[in-house]
Amino acid sequence: MSSAERPPGSMHDSQTEDREAKSILEAIDIGSTHHGKESKEFDDLEKASPQTSQTNLDSAAKESTSVNAAMDWTGPDDPGNPNNWSKFKKAYHFWPVAFLGFACTTGSSIISPANQDIQNQFHVSRTAAIIPLTVFVIGLGLGPMLASPLSEQFGRSVVYKVTAPAYLLFTVGAGLSESFASLVICRLFAGLASGPVLAVGSGTNADLYPPKDRAFSASMFIMMPFLGPTFGPVIGGFAAYYRGWRWTQWCILIIAGVAFLTALPMEETYKKVILQKRAKKLGVPPPPGPKVLSLQYLKVLITVTLFRPIYMLFAEPIVLLFGIYNAFTFGILFGYFAAYPYTFSTVYGFTIWQTGLTFLGIGVGVISAVTTIILCDKLIYQKKHVEALQQGLPGAAPEHRLYAAMIGAFTVPIGLFWFAWTARANVHWISPVLAGIPFALGNLALFISSVLYQMDVYGPLNGASAMAANGLLRYLLGACFPLWSFQMFETLGVDWAASLLGFVCLALLPIPFAFFKWGPLIRAKSTYAPAC
Repeated sequence: MSSAERPPGSMHDSQTEDREAKSILEAIDIGSTHHGKESKEFDDLEKASPQTSQTNLDSAAKESTSVNAAMDWTGPDDPGNPNNWSKFKKAYHFWPVAFLGFACTTGSSIISPANQDIQNQFHVSRTAAIIPLTVFVIGLGLGPMLASPLSEQFGRSVVYKVTAPAYLLFTVGAGLSESFASLVICRLFAGLASGPVLAVGSGTNADLYPPKDRAFSASMFIMMPFLGPTFGPVIGGFAAYYRGWRWTQWCILIIAGVAFLTALPMEETYKKVILQKRAKKLGVPPPPGPKVLSLQYLKVLITVTLFRPIYMLFAEPIVLLFGIYNAFTFGILFGYFAAYPYTFSTVYGFTIWQTGLTFLGIGVGVISAVTTIILCDKLIYQKKHVEALQQGLPGAAPEHRLYAAMIGAFTVPIGLFWFAWTARANVHWISPVLAGIPFALGNLALFISSVLYQMDVYGPLNGASAMAANGLLRYLLGACFPLWSFQMFETLGVDWAASLLGFVCLALLPIPFAFFKWGPLIRAKSTYAPAC
């Protein structure tokens, strides 16, 4: 929040709010990058009189070194800094978190192939049988709000080791449910328990890798949660067809259980917690941190994750338009969990497990999107960044983050129209399956590009609020789309239902191009964007 927008109050309150907000960001995403100052004990040592004995000086110097080591890294080569770990150790802490992210999002869609079985078991309508999928997605959207206070108080590793078992327990509850209400409630809480893993995971990535090495690892981490919804119907299709709907939950229990076991040996990577443990070991006071149970911390947490995101949706064109765009394509993805079974069963007569395999086309698109993002970064953005530095600028303009989004803006409607007009009995089934590749490529390329763009535009604090706004819209539409996809495809037919979605995406297509051209003018009028 800009200084002009702060409510009247003391400068101390303003500084406290900034400090608490920065702490929240470090807890959930950004990681600590500050450089500590010399401690008061060191100043006292410098002021010691010449008559002080050498023994006292040595003792004071040793104490000062201990205090400084507990307040910040001792230097760029501090072995306690996760940035300095070996490549193997970094990978051992990165991939279990990515695997957990995959397991969490796989749980959202794995139940979708069991729609008919759930109808029969609980005597509910086809639309009602989709609710266990919907509430899980809602939980994924709300869960990250729990991540900040948990991570701030206990560290990232504890978040994984507490919320992942909760996810497992509620998954067991869903699998054992004897009533539809019990199934829905357990699925909601399973989603809530898995949400913090996704929020804190990007923070672990920031802990492990310095900014110059973070593009590849960040792309890999984002890819894994996007692959989860793709493989959910594949696994769930076989489970539901051969063993019934309960085995969709047992399968995700196995996957998430293995992921949890790989995360158990992980050490802490969050700087504040590492320094607190170091201080305890050295017997010196720990570095100061926020009181996560205080009203001030709660106020800033709600502001960063809820109030400011909602306000930015209405006040910031960049946040609003990219929020709508990302949410709509995200909603289509989850709508496919209802549309694909209807299409491939009615047009091609596929069984449940055969329909599940059709989602592999979307998986190929997800991998292609990550490749596109990395190539755009290496071949275009990095060159623009170097050119900007040579011209004395702080870096490339944020608009240069949008190249992959401009590619994705074309591939999304291509995939939708391709699917719409080839999903017919006289065309081989492989064609509509392959149509998922350009759609998924565009969906993820648009999302990652918009994330990078908005973080560059708004900076860490307001950028986090912008992405929270984006997440609220994405998970809202992601939860709702499956509820009406059956009816839309059944009423309009596959061709015109998918074409309708394609026409909407055509209307949204100019958004990244508009920001690429007029972004600097829009940023200049923003109250949340610092000078870029």
